[in-house]
Amino acid sequence: MSDVIDVETTDNEKAQSLKSVGWLSYILHLIVAVGAVLPSAQPGIALLIVALIIDLVKQGEAAGTWQASHFSWRIRSVIWAAILYVVTIPLWLLLFVPGWIAWCLISIWFLYRIVKGMVNMNANRPMPQ
Repeated sequence: MSDVIDVETTDNEKAQSLKSVGWLSYILHLIVAVGAVLPSAQPGIALLIVALIIDLVKQGEAAGTWQASHFSWRIRSVIWAAILYVVTIPLWLLLFVPGWIAWCLISIWFLYRIVKGMVNMNANRPMPQ
């Protein structure tokens, strides 16, 4: 009986630890996402890199839990946003306005993904794959 309680306690501690890491990562992502949407509020890419490294390092610990989907969600969000920003760089070089519009749309999309992830994690729900 004590083995069952110990396993449950360990699982609960692991789940809480992963959720704490998830919140830290989501908050860092949120700061970057809000900064990307609001002009003159650029917190820098360093926070995004820190959050991405946290997610990459801790992703393995979340394997097999509902929180694994959140790690994948955040990692995919950053990778897709980076790809989209890089692909739209020529718009900035050729014509300023289309580049600005593209980057605004990418930033809003990124913010949406982070907020959606935070809402689902708060409700202890996995993210869609």
